[in-house]
Amino acid sequence: MRFVGLQQYAWLLKDSVFWHAISNTFQIWFLSTVPMLLLALVLAFLLHAQVRFSAAYRVAYFIPNVTSMVAMTVVFGSVFARAGMANSALKAVGLDGVGWLSSSLGIKSAISVMIIWRWVGYTALIFLAGLQAIPTELFEAARVDGAGSRQVLFRVVVPQLKPVILFAVITSTINGLQIFTEPQVLFYSDDPGTTGGPGRQGLTVVLYLWQKAFIDHQLGYGAAMGRLLFAVIALFAIVNRRLVSGSDRTDRRGIDLRKEARHGR
Repeated sequence: MRFVGLQQYAWLLKDSVFWHAISNTFQIWFLSTVPMLLLALVLAFLLHAQVRFSAAYRVAYFIPNVTSMVAMTVVFGSVFARAGMANSALKAVGLDGVGWLSSSLGIKSAISVMIIWRWVGYTALIFLAGLQAIPTELFEAARVDGAGSRQVLFRVVVPQLKPVILFAVITSTINGLQIFTEPQVLFYSDDPGTTGGPGRQGLTVVLYLWQKAFIDHQLGYGAAMGRLLFAVIALFAIVNRRLVSGSDRTDRRGIDLRKEARHGR
């Protein structure tokens, strides 16, 4: 054993497999996070509309989040198999089957679906809590002023939900950049060279970290990878915070200008 200082980072930045894992991670994160946040917002609005059995729906939406990830991945592995339920459904409507576990887009889409299924209910409940915290007087005032549903959504609901949306985006980013269980169970192999499935298309940063640290026993290399991942996540959190804070300041300036215009009349 010898101390190499920052040399681990130099080796890491020259590692083509690491950059491939970075690319895979960001692609899966984008494919899963954007649809998940939009779907969660829609579900939150439906629950907020006081539909029948809404309490039961809230419990049902949270079940995927407490389900065993290993068991869930095994089930989805059979769903996305060549002769699985997903391809059977496509063939039933006259479409060709997809290589969910063999093609690049198929692998990333399959992992993204599992992530969406796990986190959409949890995120919907967070949005629902934010919606229920909005004072009803704001909705009533907007209706009195003649605001339509679209104006209420973008001028009342979204501005009030910005802190909640920021929290959801940050937590989704943290979870999305730490994807491990889904590809690890879905493509488990004793051969380190095939970690992440065919062409390593499901290899994520954390999965590669696990391989290097605990399979190849390169603990220093794995630690360097973990620190870089932490820096990336922290950078995303700071950028998200700055964007939302800047938007809040713009909204406040717009409100002040409208007030000044009214007083000047």
